[in-house]
Amino acid sequence: MLDDLEAAARAYHQAQEAVTEAQQRVTQAREAVPVARDRLAKEIVRATLAGARQVDVMAASGYSREQVRRILRAAGVEAQ
Repeated sequence: MLDDLEAAARAYHQAQEAVTEAQQRVTQAREAVPVARDRLAKEIVRATLAGARQVDVMAASGYSREQVRRILRAAGVEAQ
């Protein structure tokens, strides 16, 4: 009788721990997003300055033409 209760309590505590761990992973992932976004923006600028066509930059980045233009304008680069 108590074996089942103890097993249920362990399962409950494990589930709670899993939620805590998942929340920590989500927090870490959220913190990584701005870093990755900044890197992508820098690479868009670098590729454009190196002569990459905007259509190729769009394809590689997954960004729309307007998003690419916004990034370039923010960096002081005129879109081609």
